[in-house]
Amino acid sequence: MKFTQMVSKTLRTEPTEAETANHRLMLKAGMISQVASGVYSYLPLAWRSLKKIENIIRDEMNAAGGQEIRMPVLQPQELWEETGRVAGFGENLFSLQDRRGRPMVLAPTHEEVVTNIVKGNVQSYRDLPVILYQIQTKFRDEARPRAGLIRVREFDMKDAYSFDADEDGLDSSYQAMGQAYRNIYERCGLPVIIAEADSGAIGGKDSHEFILPTPTGEDTIILCPSCGYAANAEKARGQVSHTGEEATLPLKQVSTPGIKTIDALCSFLNVQPSKTLKAVFYRADEETIFVTVRGDLEVNEVALKNALGCKALRLASDEEVKEAGLVAGSASPIGIKDVRRIADISITKGANYVVGANLPDTHMINANYPRDFEVDVLEHFALTQEGQRCMMCPGTLESTKGVEVGHIFKLGTFFSETLGAYYLDSEGQQRPIIMGCYGIGVGRLLAAAVEQNHDDKGIVFPTPIAPFQVGCGECSRCPIPGAVGGGHRDPVR
Repeated sequence: MKFTQMVSKTLRTEPTEAETANHRLMLKAGMISQVASGVYSYLPLAWRSLKKIENIIRDEMNAAGGQEIRMPVLQPQELWEETGRVAGFGENLFSLQDRRGRPMVLAPTHEEVVTNIVKGNVQSYRDLPVILYQIQTKFRDEARPRAGLIRVREFDMKDAYSFDADEDGLDSSYQAMGQAYRNIYERCGLPVIIAEADSGAIGGKDSHEFILPTPTGEDTIILCPSCGYAANAEKARGQVSHTGEEATLPLKQVSTPGIKTIDALCSFLNVQPSKTLKAVFYRADEETIFVTVRGDLEVNEVALKNALGCKALRLASDEEVKEAGLVAGSASPIGIKDVRRIADISITKGANYVVGANLPDTHMINANYPRDFEVDVLEHFALTQEGQRCMMCPGTLESTKGVEVGHIFKLGTFFSETLGAYYLDSEGQQRPIIMGCYGIGVGRLLAAAVEQNHDDKGIVFPTPIAPFQVGCGECSRCPIPGAVGGGHRDPVR
């Protein structure tokens, strides 16, 4: 077929709806066509690149012992209710009813179905280990689809699941998948950062994200150039600096008319944010929580949710704050009762803080923990920041932006115990199968590759995933023997 006949027409003008480089360039190159918000058709150029990525993935998954299967997108909702994930996914879960009125879901992931497959096919430890994978369409009703194929409502994913008899077996499967992922990204010509990640409510002890660095990425990665430590911002731990040793001073009330923010307070009293304590009010499930963190830091809501062990966490509304008897803008844990008080360990890294007085337009100076107030929980839940010291070495932490293009984590026995996937060990005892989960967003990987690899003339694909390789076939700059064309062309444009 002639290239001129391909259904991939380029655009002369900049697409106004595109926010990021990958979205703009893929639309201009005629690679994708938008059907609805977060829903795209893949046109021939994109489809060729996606197939190349899929082939690389299949090669490496098969080499690591994976067996390819195909599971249905359409699933009975009752299966998801067994694991409690209808509530867990909330509005992100696409749901519908069939003609008989039975509730169904369009699956965003396939843990329930694959666990039942293994439940029906594994009886003994001799049947383990097993690694099953598929490359298939998934659905998530994203509240704000953006950035082309980076965040969409319908997407292609390679999802794999490992099943082992014990923790040692899970470790082996996890390492095998980790190496397969390294091979996949290397073969795609894409350098990634492997970062520690939060496992979530049902995850195990290990979880890693594979991040493709790009300034427009949604994810923030904390790095230590000295020792190689890397973690996403939700998981990263750094050393919070001490504000300096000083003698504690008497607690004193001061008038602060109209002051309700940390910045305004620091300007009014001429103090640094690190000399203040910030109050943030959350709703954890059905309970209002009083959270205190040092004023120069921000709350890591993932870490806070893990510390509280709650299912849902959000900022409390103004009405909920008033009902709890709290004074927004002038609150502190001093004298607070009947509200659970949670504090970050940063409050122990200084003295003589400025805090709210729990009265309008009033603050206190020289507040000290634990002399002046107590807390119910003291934990680490402040976001780690660039410039803090590394927890692993004396190095200084840095940060970078990127796009998550893969995630591996240990599920443990949550799904197997919930859905009854057990095996008989060598002594005839029934034990739950131990699981791991491993995902790669195929379309997202293509979009991230474009986001990272372009210049002012357009997309510069890594050679292994370029839709076509084109060269003049005459000059030494063209690495493609026998390629034809009129004049020199970049081989991967």
